Amino acid sequence: MFSMGDETNPLMMLIWILPIILFVFYGQQIQLLVTSGEIKKGIKKLNGFKVNSKKELIDYVKKNIDSTVDPTKKIEQFLDYFTIMPVDMDPNGIVEKVRHTVRSREDYTRNHVKSLSPKLNEIELSRIQTLLEIASSLQMIHKIVNHMFLTAKKQKNYPLILPVQMILPFLMEHAKAMNAAIPAFKTGQPLGDGIGPMVVGKMMLDVEKEIISFQTALAKIDYKGRKLFLLKAEGPASTVGRPDDALQKIVNDNKIDVVIMIDAALKMEGEDSASVARGFGAAIGGIGTEKFQIENIATQNNIPIFSIVIKQSVKEAITLMTKEIADQADNVRSQVYEMILENTLEGQSVVIIGVGNTSGVPQ
Repeated sequence: MFSMGDETNPLMMLIWILPIILFVFYGQQIQLLVTSGEIKKGIKKLNGFKVNSKKELIDYVKKNIDSTVDPTKKIEQFLDYFTIMPVDMDPNGIVEKVRHTVRSREDYTRNHVKSLSPKLNEIELSRIQTLLEIASSLQMIHKIVNHMFLTAKKQKNYPLILPVQMILPFLMEHAKAMNAAIPAFKTGQPLGDGIGPMVVGKMMLDVEKEIISFQTALAKIDYKGRKLFLLKAEGPASTVGRPDDALQKIVNDNKIDVVIMIDAALKMEGEDSASVARGFGAAIGGIGTEKFQIENIATQNNIPIFSIVIKQSVKEAITLMTKEIADQADNVRSQVYEMILENTLEGQSVVIIGVGNTSGVPQ
């Protein structure tokens, strides 16, 4: 008879050593199997988002566009279009190259959607264009994640799958938000990202407006001896406008003393949604070309830029605006007036820019 507690027993030594041997020789394969299961679930969800966004887009187009031909083929062709960014080995002039590339894509997308029906109005066009971008983005996310996963699995390379495991939660958060945003874009409702345009839109009420640059509205008002130039994307279409071009035109014809920008900002974990913060610098997202242009204009003309941001999550930013965020509009407007009085004198001029997608937010 042998004792199970005897450390010199060969059977007990084998029981203890076997897992170590398995981990040394097959550790990566075991980790690959465990991680693969988690990633497969994510890829399945991404595929579901991709299929749903495409179906929603095609159904919306068929329901709202008077077209003599089935638009499905044209839409499917566009979903596979890609954008190649210009070479950046020599950084001189790279911003203009990127701006040209991105705006060329935007113009092509707009013309592509217009070709579906000659009777398409600007609001419907902007909604379809946005839904098209969502479907295209979800398809690209699914392709990239699936490619990285299958490559790592094919080569049985665990280190290669680690980047997928690390970025997947962040990609899933964005993908879920885009998928959840589809109903709001289809019905033309305000988004969390539209809080900036909403604040400026309320300041524009009952004031004459003009279109100063592509899909960007301007109104001029007086406030306690200051001249205010109010800018926002032209609502209620789904667009962010071109505030950089608009600011350039205003500065060319007027002496501007201060710029104030209002935008949504991603909150950090632990921060309250709809909390408001003030700061300095150009509060505008995107790929950076508009931010660069606004900063360049301000630098050349020695104009300080102040900003007010309304904190929110990724999902809150691109889905139906919550009551908490909407309720901050009056508070933010009051803070804008405070900033004007604190940083300007009578007779000076201020440009106030409501940054963000103005879907469902008129002026």
